[in-house]
Amino acid sequence: MGREKGEAAANRSKSRASSSSLAASLVSSSSAAVTVGFGGYIGSSRFDTDNTTAFLDIDGEVAQQLKRIGRKDPTTKLKALQTLSALFKEKSGKELVLIIPQWGYEYKKLLLDYNREVRRATNETMTNLVTAVGRDLAPYLKSLMGPWWFSQFDSVPEVSLAAKRSLEAAFPAQEKRLDALILCTSEIFMYLEENLKHTPQSMSSDKVTALDELEEMHQQVISSSLLALATLLDVLVCMQSERPGFENITSEPKHASKARETAISFGEKLFSTQKYFLDFLKSKTPAIRSATYSALKSFIKNIPDAFNEGNMKPLAAAILGAFQEKDPTCHSSMWDAMLLFLKRFPDSWTAFNVQKTAINRLWHFLRNGCFGSQQVSYPALVILLDILPPKAISGEKFFIDFFQNLWDGRNPSNATNPDRLAFFYALKECFLWGLCNASRICDDSDSTHHFQVSLVDNILVKLLWQEYLFSVSLKNQYGVISEAPGNSLEHGYLPFHHKAVEPLKIKYSRSYFQELGKCIVEILSGVYLLEHDLLSTFSVVFKENCLRMFQPMGNTESTTENVEQVIKFLSLLEKHSVRKGENWPLVDIVGPMLAKSFPLIRSLDTPDGVRLLSVAVSLFGPQKIVQELHIYNEANSSYPDHKDKELRPELFMQVFEGTFVPWCLLEYNSSTSARLDLLLALLNDEYFSAQWQMILSYAINQEKSQSEPGPQDVHYLDLLAMLLEKARNEIAKRKMNNDFIHQFWSTPEEWQHELLESAAVAVACSPSPHVTSAQFLCAVLGGSSKDNCISFASKNAMILIFTKVFKKLVAFGLESFFSVVRDSCALLVGGSTTFNVENESSINKIETAQFALKVLGGSFFCLNTVSNEIELVSGILTLVFIIGWENSLDTLEEDVLNDESKEKIKGRLRFDESLNGFCSKMNDEFWKSLGIDNRKRLGSNLVHFIRSVIFKEDKLGANKITALCFSWVLEVLECLCHDHYEEQNLLDQLLSKNDTWPVWIIPDFSTPKGLVSLNAGAVSVDIYATGNLKFVSLVDKLILKIGINRVIAGYVENTLSPPLNETTKEEITSRAWLAAEILCTWKWPGGSAVASFLPLLSAGCRSGNYPLQESLLDSIFNILLDGALVHGESGTHSSFNLWPAFGDELEKVEEPFLRALLSLLVNMFKENLWEGDKAIRLFDLLTHKLFIGEAVNQNCLKILPAIVSVLVRPLCLRSIESEESSSDYQVASLGEKRMQDTVKEWLRRILSFPPLVTWQAGQDMEEWFQLVIVCYPLSAMNDTKSLKLVREISPEERILILDVFRKQRLGVSALVASNQLPLFRILLSKLMVLSVGYCWTEFTEEDWEFFFSNLRSWIQSAVVIMEEVTENVNDLITNSSTSENFDVLKNLEKIVLIPDPYPITVAINALASFSLFCAILELQQPADDTPLITERWDSTRDRILEGILRLFFCTGIAESIASSYSVEAASIVAATRFNNPYFWELVASNVVKSSQHARDRAVKSVEFWGLSKGPISSLYAILFSSTPFPPLQFATYVILSTAPISQLAILEEDATCSLDGETSGDRNSGDLELSSERNIHLKEELSLMIEKLPDEAFEVDLISQERVNVFLAWSLLLSHLWSLSSSSSAREQLVQYVQDSANSLILDCLFQHIPLELCLAHNLKKKDLELPADISEAASAVKTAITTGSLLFSIETLWPIEPKKMTSLAGTLFGLMLRILPAYVRGWFTDLRDRTTSSLIESFTRTWCSPPLIVNELSQIKKANFADENFSVSVSKSANEVVATYMKDETGMDLVIRLPPSYPLRPVDVECMRSLGISEVKQRKWLMSMMLFVRNQNGALAEAIQTWKSNFDKEFEGVEECPICYSVIHTTNHSLPRLACRTCKHKFHSACLYKWFSTSHKSSCPLCQSPF
Repeated sequence: MGREKGEAAANRSKSRASSSSLAASLVSSSSAAVTVGFGGYIGSSRFDTDNTTAFLDIDGEVAQQLKRIGRKDPTTKLKALQTLSALFKEKSGKELVLIIPQWGYEYKKLLLDYNREVRRATNETMTNLVTAVGRDLAPYLKSLMGPWWFSQFDSVPEVSLAAKRSLEAAFPAQEKRLDALILCTSEIFMYLEENLKHTPQSMSSDKVTALDELEEMHQQVISSSLLALATLLDVLVCMQSERPGFENITSEPKHASKARETAISFGEKLFSTQKYFLDFLKSKTPAIRSATYSALKSFIKNIPDAFNEGNMKPLAAAILGAFQEKDPTCHSSMWDAMLLFLKRFPDSWTAFNVQKTAINRLWHFLRNGCFGSQQVSYPALVILLDILPPKAISGEKFFIDFFQNLWDGRNPSNATNPDRLAFFYALKECFLWGLCNASRICDDSDSTHHFQVSLVDNILVKLLWQEYLFSVSLKNQYGVISEAPGNSLEHGYLPFHHKAVEPLKIKYSRSYFQELGKCIVEILSGVYLLEHDLLSTFSVVFKENCLRMFQPMGNTESTTENVEQVIKFLSLLEKHSVRKGENWPLVDIVGPMLAKSFPLIRSLDTPDGVRLLSVAVSLFGPQKIVQELHIYNEANSSYPDHKDKELRPELFMQVFEGTFVPWCLLEYNSSTSARLDLLLALLNDEYFSAQWQMILSYAINQEKSQSEPGPQDVHYLDLLAMLLEKARNEIAKRKMNNDFIHQFWSTPEEWQHELLESAAVAVACSPSPHVTSAQFLCAVLGGSSKDNCISFASKNAMILIFTKVFKKLVAFGLESFFSVVRDSCALLVGGSTTFNVENESSINKIETAQFALKVLGGSFFCLNTVSNEIELVSGILTLVFIIGWENSLDTLEEDVLNDESKEKIKGRLRFDESLNGFCSKMNDEFWKSLGIDNRKRLGSNLVHFIRSVIFKEDKLGANKITALCFSWVLEVLECLCHDHYEEQNLLDQLLSKNDTWPVWIIPDFSTPKGLVSLNAGAVSVDIYATGNLKFVSLVDKLILKIGINRVIAGYVENTLSPPLNETTKEEITSRAWLAAEILCTWKWPGGSAVASFLPLLSAGCRSGNYPLQESLLDSIFNILLDGALVHGESGTHSSFNLWPAFGDELEKVEEPFLRALLSLLVNMFKENLWEGDKAIRLFDLLTHKLFIGEAVNQNCLKILPAIVSVLVRPLCLRSIESEESSSDYQVASLGEKRMQDTVKEWLRRILSFPPLVTWQAGQDMEEWFQLVIVCYPLSAMNDTKSLKLVREISPEERILILDVFRKQRLGVSALVASNQLPLFRILLSKLMVLSVGYCWTEFTEEDWEFFFSNLRSWIQSAVVIMEEVTENVNDLITNSSTSENFDVLKNLEKIVLIPDPYPITVAINALASFSLFCAILELQQPADDTPLITERWDSTRDRILEGILRLFFCTGIAESIASSYSVEAASIVAATRFNNPYFWELVASNVVKSSQHARDRAVKSVEFWGLSKGPISSLYAILFSSTPFPPLQFATYVILSTAPISQLAILEEDATCSLDGETSGDRNSGDLELSSERNIHLKEELSLMIEKLPDEAFEVDLISQERVNVFLAWSLLLSHLWSLSSSSSAREQLVQYVQDSANSLILDCLFQHIPLELCLAHNLKKKDLELPADISEAASAVKTAITTGSLLFSIETLWPIEPKKMTSLAGTLFGLMLRILPAYVRGWFTDLRDRTTSSLIESFTRTWCSPPLIVNELSQIKKANFADENFSVSVSKSANEVVATYMKDETGMDLVIRLPPSYPLRPVDVECMRSLGISEVKQRKWLMSMMLFVRNQNGALAEAIQTWKSNFDKEFEGVEECPICYSVIHTTNHSLPRLACRTCKHKFHSACLYKWFSTSHKSSCPLCQSPF
């Protein structure tokens, strides 16, 4: 009650105990944790007072709640009960006594309530009441006790528990509870009687309650009342010892006898009036039936006199026929009642038709598996058999039927394990009961014996045994086991009549047959104990079945399964015999079967038969089995007389040697394995030595007898090998299981024998052993794994065998095609290259090597046994590695071998394949078990081989060799190095010095400090190009794999090592020479110092121990500095830029030491591993080395500019940072002051030199000039890419720089510019940069004149060069054809190559100077008298910018022209930009800052040039270049997206003219207007990516250049749309073009970059969580684009291309599309078919895009000036609504426009709220027109509303609407209907008519159908 309607009542009854158990729970001991039970009350029945009287003296609040609990609503009742419960806790007992009468009345009704929570709360409230009232409850007890007792048995456990607690709260003591029951016995019986009279209709006085609720309430009341009645009788009537729950009460209660009489009286009355409860047994509710069985049981036990002749017949039929009960929840109480009834009334069988009513129902009950109550019903069956009267059993037929029906209900496929155990236990007990009690149903001893034999035969043999043996093999095609024929018994005496029916398909569980077998064995044991002769029946059948299995007939698979079952059965028999100490399983069952079957098993030699015999020997012992076989064969006729004879030892050994050894070592066939198992099973502790010698002697002698040439049928060594492996496995198995019963299994040494070892050595020494003989050696040696190290050979024998293996492998290695392999093998044998192999062919050597390898593969763990033989063990393992590695070399060299060599190598390759399989077995366990001495020697051998391959093998490519050797080194490190010290020792060997390594640095490995010296001699180019490069490549790969700390620093992070001391530190830094060597090498196959080594060095230093890493870096620096000083005269390069440019400048440094030193410095300061203080120390060090005494160190002077150019930047940064930190300011000031003083000295020195223009080539003043220049670095600003000053200089320095500048200016005027040396122009241009940067405020008119004249000259020189290149490219391409492709590309490479780099270098400095000049103008405002602001320089500046723009257009035109020829040609042109990247970066930065005037002049100049490609094509060539250059791409985007070029860059010229020239006047030609809708065409470059975007674009990589180009194209289009006026027709037509023609695949591409799943996951979490990075990028970009309408912020940061930046651009594009093209995006969104994707997109838009869009739309509408008295608009930002009101004369209309939360993906909703004087048709038409305007608007909603208003105005003005769209103004292009039909005169929109013609495929008028 109170549950959902329709819930099965069975679910409730499952939790309810029987009456006796429930009573016990109610009256449990008071010592329990929760005591519940009965109490004693004194009182009378309820006062019958009216409500007015009842509430007179009651507290008002309590009275109010008492009234509320009488209401029908359960919620009200619950609240009232909760309030009452709280009040009862607060009120005193005296106050609450007054309400007990009224409470009792409500309490009785509430206990019958439908809602379970109401009933539970009622009992909880009762608990609080009785707790508060205490003894004052006594007067009212009798009125309460009936319902109180009834509530203890509620079907809901929570309710009954609450009721028990309430009763316990009133009476904690057990005795008091019993007294209360005794006192109120009559009242309780009366209340229960009243309940039992209820019907469903009487459960409620109102007629509103549903019938199903009434029925459930009735079921609850009846079942609880019956249980309460049964328990009450048990408590009151039972004897004290049997009274449930009151065993601890020692004395009889005072009024117990009277209560007993009362209970019996009321019970008999109830039993009669309720018609013996038979009607309740017929109830459909299981709970009622179960309670009725409990009540009947209580009456049978307590009031047996109630059962008399008058009611015995119906009661006996009902109780004994209860097997028709199908609900398992009723079966427990059913069995209790039935069994008690049979015991009390044994003659009740005669009162009805037993067979029909009871027996047949019992059979049905059993056949159906007791309907699910197996664990309850099966244990009751043997009790049922025991109490059944003999006359009720019809002899043998009854038992046959009983067991058959019981068997049919076993459910072997789906039964649970407890159910199955209960079944087999009941089956066993019932079967044994039948055998033991056969005399009860049989008349004499003969019939008794016949009955017992029949039971054994029909049940045990034909049911159980046949099921066990044969059912497992009868599988159908579906894998379901069919029930065996004969598995069902028919009624009568022919129980195994085979029915001609389809066998049942039953799926047996795994444990079913195991439990069935146990049941059979236990039955056999019981039969043996009862009567031994009864076993013969089973024994005969068992023997016949086994013989039939061994016959060569039938299905082999089925036979195997049957044999497996028999084996399992033998195991069960053996376990039983050991447990019980009985010998009947062997003597009576197994022995006779084996004795009869042995001749057949031996003759047929089948695996199943031999296996069965082997298992029997293992289970019962070899001597016992042989004894059984011998006795039976010796005296078959008198077998019983020989049972007790024991087999003599000599006879056992005779049988073993003469019979079993020859038979088990017979020919090799399918039963060989089983025969060998049998042979091992026959071994005996007492005779093991003799038995083992018999086996070895027989096998070895037989093998020797077959040693003569000719085909042999039996290889006895193979059999012996199999036997040894089986023995080894058995030894290991028994050791694991701690089974040491047999000594020979626990002591492997007992298996060692001279015969066995001599045979093994002979096989190993054989000149041409058979490959299969290796298996024999492996079996003897063992050791194939760590857990399989059991050997049957002594240590000396192992050494002999492994020595032969080593020699065979050496012979194979000496035949290698590679000299390094042959040399290594010769070295292993002491240098002898003729190692006893003269008379062996190559083929034979391969075979012997394969033999040796197989032996090793099965015994390599045995090498640990002979680990003292270091030369032998390490030699074998070295050969294994080298020969395996040779396979890799062979594979690489196949391309360079001739056919003959390839044939020879194939055999070796096959051997190597076998070797790979062997090497895979040598796992970590093996290498850990190998001794350290062996590992050291092996490592030394392998390192020597690897170095030999690196330095000597020159036939293969360098990349292949290094990759191969790298994999080898890793393999060696992984296998042999188990700690840090072993690894470092091996690396020392690998990096050790030889004739060719190292090249630049010569370390002294003999000293602990690892001192180094420089290789001052000439380095051989050949050696350098081969061995050194490959070795450095190997080291580089090794560093990348295992870390620079382990290779260079010499230690591992987080390893346990001794405390660091000075020696350790020196050892760690000893490999600084290796880092210096790598840096000097610079480039090697697959890597370089800059790209691979330096990043690894930085990462390692950052993660390592800082003091150690600092020492390491200092050592590297010192080595390289010393080398640079020694070699400083050669290879220096003077052209260093003033800004960070070392990426490419380093490549121009030719001297290796200086280049390495510069790369190290750049990397250390770039990665912040070294900072300003380090730069100060290094600067001081270098300045000290600049002078040797008074003389200048020329080598130091040559390298110093390059080094200082690196150091000066961190020095400046250090100075700036220190100013912010007062603690470091003094130190920084000192360092900066020293630097300033030094630089000023250098400035004064160059001031003392003559002017640059007078210098001659070869003078040494250049280095001083370079040194001063690099002290004043520049840097690029992040936002504009312009140059800025880095240093803050003193006024004195500024004066000195200005003096130097003016000295050069004055000197130049005296010399013609044509005579200037290139070096002069370079140095002067650099000086110009410094001067304008630091001294511009001091410039005079002459200084500026000098500055600008040189800038124009230098930039113009570059322009001339680039224009000449462009013209040459144009001439080449226009005069060439594709057939001349190769020549054209070659010529193109020559044309674009600039032979003289000096003009470009000078132009770079000029562009830098101009960039600084522009930055000065932007950032500073000079005084009015400053010469800089004179207007004469404005024109000069524009001309310079025009020249820069011409450079920009030149490179684009050249690429555009080349791309018209081929992609390869365009790539050649584009690649030249990377030759001078800084030149083009400066060009790009100045182009971005150029003015519109300069751009316009440059475009016109290019157009006037007249080349095959114009300025726009050149821009697109740069933007979409196949070899992109990011700075130029950004500059191009800026130019294309801004005026004046943006007006020409998007549309083709004819479309542009059409858009610009369109007027609002009428067109004369209808055809012209129709075609005008299609006149718009994008530039071809844009059209390919916007209109013709291929589907493959969706599949390309997310950061591919193709994807970037598409995004850039859309960015340009959207920027152009944004720049157009919203009211312009040009914008309308372009938007319509996008709507109709643009491929919407772009939107799918955008959302490949936006992580929608992360967006959704974030939305589901708390809002205050931080956004993931990708979502943050996209969301921020979307909002910025929507609010600003710009894309430039995202394009600026796009390069270098990264996924994060592409995500930002994708978000920007989507945001701007939503704002500019909402209808376009909505159309794409509507067409999405994937609901998951559309949901994610909508969620993203709703969260990040729609809010700013809606705010923007509403703001625009609010700001819009509609300026008309007939039209008004109001905006509600909170509701996202717009109300548009149109009033004209006496008509009007209010339209509400609602923006959805996911606007604009979801369409705007338009609703008419009010209309006046407008027909319904026109109202719908106007509503539809507004809906079309706002939904089709690609732009702001304010524009759509304005257009809609104009549409109304036109309509009121009398303009006819278009008959197609029913609108005056077209919804998309906003045109008026102008095209009139000549017949009907109706006017149409041109767009509507065009669409009508194209969709209807005819050109007739839509209205009159006349030709248009």
